[in-house]
Amino acid sequence: MIYTAIDTFYLTDEQLKNTPSRKDGIDEATETTLRIYGCDLIQESGILLKLPQAVMATGQVLFHRFFCKKSFAKFNVKRVAASCVWLASKLEENPRKAKHVLMVFHRMECRRENLPLEHLDIFSKKYSELKMDLNRTERHLLKEMGFICHVEHPHKFISNYLATLETPTELTQEAWNLANDSLRTTLCVRFKSEVVACGVVYAAARRFQVPLPENPPWWKAFDAEKSGIDEVCRVLAHLYSLPRAQYIPVCKDGDSFATSRQALDSQTQQISKEGMLNGPTANNDKSTPKEAPAVANLDSGGLMKGAISKVVLDKLKDAKKSDDETNSVLIELEEMREPSLKAKAEHSGERNRERERAKARDRDRGRDSDREREREKEVEREREKVKDRSYRSKDKGKDSGGHSEKSRHHPSRDRSDYHSSSYSSREKDRHRHHPYT
Repeated sequence: MIYTAIDTFYLTDEQLKNTPSRKDGIDEATETTLRIYGCDLIQESGILLKLPQAVMATGQVLFHRFFCKKSFAKFNVKRVAASCVWLASKLEENPRKAKHVLMVFHRMECRRENLPLEHLDIFSKKYSELKMDLNRTERHLLKEMGFICHVEHPHKFISNYLATLETPTELTQEAWNLANDSLRTTLCVRFKSEVVACGVVYAAARRFQVPLPENPPWWKAFDAEKSGIDEVCRVLAHLYSLPRAQYIPVCKDGDSFATSRQALDSQTQQISKEGMLNGPTANNDKSTPKEAPAVANLDSGGLMKGAISKVVLDKLKDAKKSDDETNSVLIELEEMREPSLKAKAEHSGERNRERERAKARDRDRGRDSDREREREKEVEREREKVKDRSYRSKDKGKDSGGHSEKSRHHPSRDRSDYHSSSYSSREKDRHRHHPYT
């Protein structure tokens, strides 16, 4: 395979400060958090899909490259992460089905956001929308990269560098782990793989306090600069100082892999309960200023009774109003919920009808095949009968011809037998009367 323009996708610090996400009003901390969150999703999904580390590394590099050209406000981080895993699995020749990728991301989202674990129905409208979005996002990835998706990882340089420097064996695993963690940062779009490999080797040697040759500097042999190595170590140290990345909703489009119907229902139920509990009290608070002057200006018992009855009536009216409001809210929620329930019921009914039609077609096909078999058997029986009749007629003809031949040949045979018997008797008499001398 021939790769063209392999090392062209590297950005400067100024370009990273003016990414499309920054232009859309997303600050540096939010962008860094979303990058780390997306890489975490790619790494975890790769483990669940039983993919090799090369696939996960390629997916994270594609993720960083894409969001250097597109904004987090226009493309959802979860959907892009799923498409990066799917595309990377095909690039590294370990493909996975879109169904499995979507199911894994759906399950991860349910677990991360404490949602009920629901099965993603592959015949549902939600699944078809997710699959279409997965294909669409993959096309966006390929378009932004110009179909040049070759990725060179620092992992392949680490073992060679450490073997050349003759370092202890435990240093290899530490450098490998640091290289995996560096994929969560923008180092893969800022420096070449050789520089990142030298940086993780330097950091691992410092952590294990292993001295490396400095006169002459060892990194000169691997085409690296000290400034690049220091920057790699600084970025890794900053990464380890950050807390665990959490999802920040900045995208305008739908961003959920899981069906959020139950979460919406629970929220609406809480709102309705709060309205029922807080509605009468709020109305009572409004009614108290009206009651005070009436009660304060009472002079007689009749007026007091009238005022009390008026207050009671006002309270009853307010309670009825609050009940009407809560009922109207519940009715609106039911009306909002009815179309989705109807659509779901219609979809399930349509599926059941399709299954019944398929079963009926299968039964009809079975009956037709049975009829064809019976017809073939009948034809075979008729053929056998015709053959038997022809054989019997031939045998009868042979039997009649044989009897006539026997009747013809029997007299001649009798005559020959008679002559032979008479000849033999005469010979016997002659030999008896004329013995040999």
